[in-house]
Amino acid sequence: MKQFAIRSMGAIALAGTFGAVLATTALAADPITILVNNSPWYGGFEAVVEKYEEETGNTVKIDRTPYPGMLEKGRNAVRADQSPYELINIDAGWVVEFYDGGFLTPLDEIDPDFSFAPEIITNGGAVFWNEEKGWTTAKGGRAMTFSPNSNTHLWYYRTDMIDTPPETYDDVLANCQALHNPPQTYGAVMRGERGNAIRFAFTPHMLAYGGSFLQDPENGDFTVTINSPENLEALKTFLQIMENCSVENPGAVAQGDLVQLLLTGKAAQAQLVVAAQSQMDDPTKSAVVGKIGYAPMPNVAERQKAGVFGGWQMGVPHNLPDSRKQAAMEFIKYFLTEDAQTYYAENGGIPVHMGVLRGPLSEQDKFRWMQPYAEVAQNASAVLLFKEGAQIEEILGLRLNQAVIGELGPEEALNLAADDAFKVLQESGRSTGKLADL
Repeated sequence: MKQFAIRSMGAIALAGTFGAVLATTALAADPITILVNNSPWYGGFEAVVEKYEEETGNTVKIDRTPYPGMLEKGRNAVRADQSPYELINIDAGWVVEFYDGGFLTPLDEIDPDFSFAPEIITNGGAVFWNEEKGWTTAKGGRAMTFSPNSNTHLWYYRTDMIDTPPETYDDVLANCQALHNPPQTYGAVMRGERGNAIRFAFTPHMLAYGGSFLQDPENGDFTVTINSPENLEALKTFLQIMENCSVENPGAVAQGDLVQLLLTGKAAQAQLVVAAQSQMDDPTKSAVVGKIGYAPMPNVAERQKAGVFGGWQMGVPHNLPDSRKQAAMEFIKYFLTEDAQTYYAENGGIPVHMGVLRGPLSEQDKFRWMQPYAEVAQNASAVLLFKEGAQIEEILGLRLNQAVIGELGPEEALNLAADDAFKVLQESGRSTGKLADL
């Protein structure tokens, strides 16, 4: 069975590279304004902006915005007579709306020589758009955005409690059995909150078991595979961890809860995005400084480790004069250099350059998360990046949560999700079908 996932080797190798970015420019580019979210990695981004200004003489303004306001500002910007921003940051769950609506300028339209260096992570192809297929893929797609943050999950674990990084689900469950002692210590905690939270949390488990949401949508086959035997096995394991290792109400656990459980020393293991690592060794926030280790997501026996991208894409609005688009491109080229990415990491950012993730910094204890993250990013996927994706996510976010809180059994939850997804795809005119009920 083909997986509904856009596979990436961590960095897409395209012809050519950026070439050197000069430390200074003969003629300063137009000032630019960037719409960016207030996230744990923001400090690193701001530091790179300041370094860019210092080294080039160019001016950058940042509109630092809480997550709930990002989509509205982005939508308003691209629909105005002229965008107030040269660069807008777009969550992975929203990006197809901007691609499919023609609201962004392809990067090679700004600079015909533009291409991604082989070391750059492209979020499983999510930075590309194939207009003919309505699909995010480097195959026949154009580079529409770059990623300032390619968030994936890591498996966080207490090194003072667990000697060996857990590799398989058997390891995770064995650790849980030995360490679960609520309410003092919870053996393993994952996001279970209804909506994007639980869908995003479940997806790497699904991929680890060889599951998928759809048969082969990149090539037009939108047959629903949500209720496959592979997904059932993945969900049973997911529920086993939730029921035997987590807090009393795992279906209500949000990302902030996970972070606090780790920081206060109550979680022995947790599935959490890499961006949260910056808080673990902060003595002003953490009771577990130096005690958190990082591993790729658990897998099944000898299967390839799997992960899912949930990061951000940053693009240039279509409704700008050429001079402002060129100014945006100057910053993009600078940001993606290895030097800038190194500085980004040193100041709390999550680099999207494999050379940094596997370079000298990764040998330092402070950056012990880098090599596990690089391993996950090497094989991580982007999912649900098509026009009905948001509707499918809403369906999965409901049914998976119902399974966690006990309203539905795993078979019923997947069957209902498959039925709901099939109706959405059928109504939108896709070539679709569905598997027999479990």
